[in-house]
Amino acid sequence: MVKKKLILSLLSFCFILAINGQDLGLPFSKYFSSKEYQGGIQNYAISQNQNGLIYVANNFGLLEYDGSNWDRYAIPNSTKIRDIFLESNGRIYIAGQGQLGYFRPNEQGFLEFISWLPKLPLNYQNIEEVWKVFKIYQNYIFCSFKAIFIFDQNGNLKNTIETEAALESFHLSNNQLFFQDSGRGLMKLEQNEAVFLNETALFKNELIAGILEGASGELNIITEKGEAYTWAQQKLKKWDVKDFQNLNKVNLVRRLKDGQFAVGTQYDGLFIFNENGSLQLHLNQDKGLNNNTIISLFEDRAGNLWIGHNNGISLLEFSLPFRLIGPDSGIYGTGYTAKQIDGDLFLGTNIKVSRISISSKEIHAVENSEGQSYSFNIIDNDLLLAHNEGAFFIQNDKAIQINGIKGIWSFLPLIQKPNLVLAGTYNGLAIFEKKDGRYRFLRKLNGFEESSRLILQDDLGNIWMSHGYKGIYKLQLNEDLTGVTSRFYGNKDGLPTNLLNSVFKIGGRIVFTTEYGLYVYNPETDQFEKDFLINPYFEKDFLITSLVEDPVGNIFYIGDREVGILEKQNNGTYQKNNQLFNKIIPFLNDDLQNVSLLRSNEVIFAANEGFIWYRRERNKPLPPPYPVFISAVYLTKPTDSLFFLGKNLDLMDQKFGAESDGNGLVLPYHQGDIRFEYTNSIPNNEGTTQFRVWLEGLEEGFGEWTLKRDRAFTNLKEGKYTFHLQSKDIYEQVAEAKVFTFTVLPPWYRTKFSYLIYFMGLILTFVIAFNRIDKRYQKKTKAITAKQSKELEQKATDLEKSKKEVEKLRTEKLKAELQVKDKELASATMHLLNKNGFIDQTKNQLAAIIKKSKNQEVQNELQKVINSINKNTEKDNDWEQFEIHFDQVHGDFMQRFKREYGNLSPQEIKLSAYLRMNLSTKEMAYLMNISTRGVEISRYRLRKKLNLQRSENLQEFILKF
Repeated sequence: MVKKKLILSLLSFCFILAINGQDLGLPFSKYFSSKEYQGGIQNYAISQNQNGLIYVANNFGLLEYDGSNWDRYAIPNSTKIRDIFLESNGRIYIAGQGQLGYFRPNEQGFLEFISWLPKLPLNYQNIEEVWKVFKIYQNYIFCSFKAIFIFDQNGNLKNTIETEAALESFHLSNNQLFFQDSGRGLMKLEQNEAVFLNETALFKNELIAGILEGASGELNIITEKGEAYTWAQQKLKKWDVKDFQNLNKVNLVRRLKDGQFAVGTQYDGLFIFNENGSLQLHLNQDKGLNNNTIISLFEDRAGNLWIGHNNGISLLEFSLPFRLIGPDSGIYGTGYTAKQIDGDLFLGTNIKVSRISISSKEIHAVENSEGQSYSFNIIDNDLLLAHNEGAFFIQNDKAIQINGIKGIWSFLPLIQKPNLVLAGTYNGLAIFEKKDGRYRFLRKLNGFEESSRLILQDDLGNIWMSHGYKGIYKLQLNEDLTGVTSRFYGNKDGLPTNLLNSVFKIGGRIVFTTEYGLYVYNPETDQFEKDFLINPYFEKDFLITSLVEDPVGNIFYIGDREVGILEKQNNGTYQKNNQLFNKIIPFLNDDLQNVSLLRSNEVIFAANEGFIWYRRERNKPLPPPYPVFISAVYLTKPTDSLFFLGKNLDLMDQKFGAESDGNGLVLPYHQGDIRFEYTNSIPNNEGTTQFRVWLEGLEEGFGEWTLKRDRAFTNLKEGKYTFHLQSKDIYEQVAEAKVFTFTVLPPWYRTKFSYLIYFMGLILTFVIAFNRIDKRYQKKTKAITAKQSKELEQKATDLEKSKKEVEKLRTEKLKAELQVKDKELASATMHLLNKNGFIDQTKNQLAAIIKKSKNQEVQNELQKVINSINKNTEKDNDWEQFEIHFDQVHGDFMQRFKREYGNLSPQEIKLSAYLRMNLSTKEMAYLMNISTRGVEISRYRLRKKLNLQRSENLQEFILKF
């Protein structure tokens, strides 16, 4: 029996894998009404440029969507735009009512229109409708009902294709243009000429809605009536597609990137078929759309589908791994719990339980399940429902109530007693028994009355229960299973608080979530401790409210601030992914949050309206990151004025981008207030894309990531500033930073010219002050001078009289002083003569004694005395004293002589002084301590150094010096 069930389960699992490509539920969507985008109701074409901006051909003009805001540009005659083509150079080619040409951005980023209507032949310049515009190779093709116009890249008309009958529909497939001629049938454009396709005369009357080229080159043609044909090898045959029978008034057909194709209808919304024509998804006003009429379709760079309605625009976010299972899918009420068993998905809300067949996607109400559902449990391959009304066993789309007790939160099979099931109730625990394939209520357990919503059993048989407002309980059943004993754990037992604690089973371990992270129980210490396996991936005060682990080890969680998944890595660690789940946070059930496991990499989140189904796609490439850009720059003083519209990123980079060297905006000081508005062109991204900015020159670096989309700066001082901008999407992809450079000029009183004026003014003030002071001084001086002149005149005579007396006294005084100096000099000279004579006499006597003495010791001692005399004679300062007196008498002769003849030795200086005193040779010999012969030699040397001629007398020369 067990083996049979295992085989059935495996077969069921394989079946689920086979049909899992058909998603349950509906994609996230966004509807834009005509009031929101401020345009006309009809939207004929949608496209996207390389920077992610969405452009729409609207009957009021060209609509532009930057991910958060809409703008509108009209063509000159304010008529409808029927089709658009976006060129890589920023031009937007349009086909419109009575108009054709292109939009291009001007210097400020605003779009301006250039018409090519004057380039048409005169007979076509009053054309009524241009329906389509295409680019094929290097040519631009504009299509009207009367003719096809082919322009080159420079806007020169190359060719005009005319037909006798009307042209009705135009289709581009694999860079080939097909069109209908109501007189001949299906035509093809080859080398700028119309070529008829054989066997296609049928299409003279059958309007073609779409043409898709197959893998082998055949054409799959779908008509307005929903009929399908295949044209191959010059022959046309019917393409029998069963699921096309429900199509009614097809407006258009578009091939999608995954090979499927979408069909837009006039009355019944959107159909998506696979390549074989099997229906994959149908959306209409009753199921996911706001309008049944579809007149344009476009798949953007991320894989989202844009729908242009007869009234409004819809965005279907197929790129997200989420699907909504709610009212549009037939599931009503707030979602609480979900469980997948075999090929069916059971969903429990506050209204009832529903079963969805995964293969057929049919929804069946489970009978007798009305009311509040809390949780499903699969026990022994049976599906049990914990309900406000009690316990239920679900079988054959019917909920069979197990009478005995109401208000049950959840079920727990007992390890030791496989036939018994423990139930957590509003006020304690209860026991149910399975016998003969039926469940019955046994008893309510005594000894514990607390509400028991979350209960788990560990390997030792302990029952753990968490109470949201009290704490944690460890329960043990008594042997006869009639009661329990409990042990309460709170903040005294290692838990941070007694509030908001929950219990879950992860990786075979019982873990407890608290207001301050996850804890585990240590049986050795009977205390709770921090869990070091999962805690590192969260902030220390992060509260988890729901936690589940899938079979491959991934952990899904719901917290008070974020939702996400810890993806199990090969080395046992986890990779946290939460940014993507920001998309679903506003939709989650805020009563009893719950994430229910379906299978590996697949869970269902309980939502306020129904459920959100998540499936983690393996090896699914991330959509390319959308660029961030500055959408507008405003100067905010004295009032907001739009300076720059930066939605054209190429223009912004060229004018204000990273390569600009401060050549951007220049603001006067009194207008140093600026506001930046910015966005990322990810569609419908207001609640998920984050931004951070940095104003270089004012701030140190980037700030925190926020959802805010504008930043203002006021009262900026003079200087050069660079505004840096980054964005981060739900996949944690950071867009390349964009920059905007501007300069704030200094105030007039801090400019270089002002400083020059200040300097000149300071000089002028100094000059004026100086002149005033000078004039005042001169005035005082004149008064003093006049007064002194009178006094001087009175004393002039006295001064003249006393002058002579003064001069006489001065002369007498100088003579007296000179006589004194002469006496001092003579005395000094005599002193020197006596001293030197005595020294010489003493030295001679000592030398004679040395010669006469035969005692060597006496000779040595006497020689020491002679050496000492010579040494002291050398250090004698008598000459210095003599020099002082000499200069006083002889008018600084020594100083002047030394300056004039710096090459003279001290001995020659002395000789010059003695010559000046007119001493004899013998006297000079005594004073110089040399022989008379030595004096003569010294005189000769002195003459040579003084460069005297033979005729010149040395003594006369010195006396005259």
